[in-house]
Amino acid sequence: MFLPQEIIRKKRDNIALSREEINFFIQGIATDTISEGQIAAFAMAIFFNDMNMDERVALTCAMRDSGQVLDWSHMNFGGPVVDKHSTGGVGDVTSLMLGPMVAACGGFVPMISGRGLGHTGGTLDKLESIPGYNITPTNAVFGQVTKEAGVAIIGQTGDLAPADKRVYATRDVTATVDNISLITASILSKKLAAGLGSLVMDVKVGSGAFMPTYEASESLAKSIVAVANGAGTKTTALLTDMNQVLASTAGNALEVREAVQFLTGEGVRNPRLYAVTMALCADMLLNAGLAKDDAEAHQKLDAVLANGRAAECFGKMVSGLGGPTDFVEHYDKYLPTAEIVRPVYATHKGYVTAMDTRALGMAVVGMGGGRRVASDNIDYGVGLAEMIRLGDVADSDKPLAVVHARNETQWQEAADEIRGAMVITERAPEASPDVYKRITMDDV
Repeated sequence: MFLPQEIIRKKRDNIALSREEINFFIQGIATDTISEGQIAAFAMAIFFNDMNMDERVALTCAMRDSGQVLDWSHMNFGGPVVDKHSTGGVGDVTSLMLGPMVAACGGFVPMISGRGLGHTGGTLDKLESIPGYNITPTNAVFGQVTKEAGVAIIGQTGDLAPADKRVYATRDVTATVDNISLITASILSKKLAAGLGSLVMDVKVGSGAFMPTYEASESLAKSIVAVANGAGTKTTALLTDMNQVLASTAGNALEVREAVQFLTGEGVRNPRLYAVTMALCADMLLNAGLAKDDAEAHQKLDAVLANGRAAECFGKMVSGLGGPTDFVEHYDKYLPTAEIVRPVYATHKGYVTAMDTRALGMAVVGMGGGRRVASDNIDYGVGLAEMIRLGDVADSDKPLAVVHARNETQWQEAADEIRGAMVITERAPEASPDVYKRITMDDV
């Protein structure tokens, strides 16, 4: 018989906890026999003393097993179950292309995504800009759409990793969010409860990233790879750049529009978005055994973009989850738009050498494209488009961005924030990689 206070005391005194002690504590959180004060003390003890890798694996598995763990074996998918998770960024619309692309290559992607958090856009918020799209289907519908379309992107249900919900709510109000052990367990408990065969983690680096430094991002990536593999799910991670907006757009309906255009080949694909999406997709195919090497993975992915199979999978997902049956063909008929669409220009000509990506994300939030508090309603039509990229020359022909706003005041406030977020100089910056590093179990 364990006592919660004794488990807290051990961690407070920097003594490693056993798997049984961690299981007992997390089950107590799930069944409400552990108090908020005890959760707070437990989180603070971990924050100061951290956890070794065995403890992290035990914590993740206990939180994963605190509710329902999905099992897809009865669905007879006929292919591997694989997923991707990102730490979040601005203009990070990769999930909307990646899921259908991997599905078109033979994978099955039951993706459970989140809403926007702070300056980062949420995949669910983007999808909810599509009329009728249901992010909370029954598990039966979730499975059926995954089987028929190869991909289904939905929100977290209450019975997946319920212990994490209580722990996160307490961490949020006790200044214990930024600890790698707790972050790892929070991310993976929800993902691994989705019954995955393999996972690719996209950990962002830079001014718009969740982690403050490259070193912190790398530490988180290594922790996730080690813990997920320790929990029995083959996982790799990519460190990708978030020193600038990833897509050409930032804002819900605008990003959905860009995703559809990416999948159908309409217009020119943003080269950074293409590079990061392809790298993540290729890793998913490799982990799932759907390609023998990186070259074959890229070849297969380019083929499903060219022949329309990826776009077809996206369309099937949208209609299967309640959206229009002709959304891919007529997306402009369905996506909301803003009244004012006008470019913002720099005050002087020069190279864009740096941008505060977080500030640009907050500019979208300020227009109503994200939430300041959880109860806020989202305006799906506002945002930024035709975003300038690092190394581009800003001048009277090349705007910093095109703002989609509801009124003049909103446009002006966004314009001021965009100009303030940009560093413009006479000398071109050195190019930075789109993907910094791939992390496998050999690296941890």
